Amino acid sequence: MSLDGFVAGPNQSLKEPLGTGGEQLHKWVFGLEAWRRPHGMEGGVVNESTPVMEEVLANIGATIMGRNMFGGGRGPWNTAEPWDGWWGSNPPFRHPVFVLTHHAREPLVMEGGTTFTFVTDGIESALDQARRAAGEKDVALAGGAHVARQYLKAGLVDEVQLHLAPTLLGSGERLFEDADALKGLAMVKTVATTDVVHLKFARK
Repeated sequence: MSLDGFVAGPNQSLKEPLGTGGEQLHKWVFGLEAWRRPHGMEGGVVNESTPVMEEVLANIGATIMGRNMFGGGRGPWNTAEPWDGWWGSNPPFRHPVFVLTHHAREPLVMEGGTTFTFVTDGIESALDQARRAAGEKDVALAGGAHVARQYLKAGLVDEVQLHLAPTLLGSGERLFEDADALKGLAMVKTVATTDVVHLKFARK
């Protein structure tokens, strides 16, 4: 998240999915070995953000995301040229992913254990399906902001991990819309680095 509260810049598009300037929010993570490894990349650095990222990625049994994060544009799915996500044929999730959308689509089975299931009947249904799929493991809420706001407003979020980047975007998509967004959640950990400040909140 930027210092002025945005998790994506303005003018999001297929060419710039994070919006204008949005990639600045993620500069701290792209070079991390802990991030590169799940994406099938070699090398990378180990620094103060490494244990934070390892904790974020540990014990995830299912993920929920919105249609915008999965991508492919708005409206009905293009059946002539099916969109299979931003991650290629072998996405880094390697577990079931539930995509919130208004437009039905058959599940998409990818390499490496990732299956995208498209949920059209709301956030509670997606969470129920994700919990069943995850079993004893955690359910990750990947985003984007609109989906995160819905789950926060419904009181369904147990933990929030914010990565505060030292940049200003000026406009774009905000994560928080009101002062009650983190109601019931208290800060439990802070890790400050020169590139990013990690803030963890957990339900009291």
